[in-house]
Amino acid sequence: MAQVDEGKKAPLFTLQAHTGEKVALKDYQGQKNVVLFFYPRANTSGCTKEAVGFRDLADQFKKAGAVIIGVSADELADQVKFAEKNDLGYPLLSDADAKVCEKYGVWQEKSMYGRKFMGIVRSTYVIDKAGKIAKAWPKVKVTGHAEEVLEFVKGLK
Repeated sequence: MAQVDEGKKAPLFTLQAHTGEKVALKDYQGQKNVVLFFYPRANTSGCTKEAVGFRDLADQFKKAGAVIIGVSADELADQVKFAEKNDLGYPLLSDADAKVCEKYGVWQEKSMYGRKFMGIVRSTYVIDKAGKIAKAWPKVKVTGHAEEVLEFVKGLK
């Protein structure tokens, strides 16, 4: 499935967060812009760098009227460890069956050392208050990414 295009309605979801609560995208509509980032695996170097990048700018995202939400196919227990180890103050959602990843088109065939497998392609979406994809970053490069997303979010109403 192709990734969700900018300008399209963001697929709705409700997933369990590492904090124990359920997070529903619809709860933010009309109130906050949402930075939704999909990462391949908790506690790996690239994903840690990305998550910490968003953590370090969390206050600025909040001032800009946005919430940060991370999603991976990791089990909830792994999300809890990842959040605690890195002091992440935003929800990490467990999409263990990859249903939400599929809706957003980030669950794709990947290849490592000649082995093919299904996994998450690191991607970020900014969903505006109206529930539409305002900006999409497919195949994210981690360095400078959180800063780039923040600059975009600052330009939203």
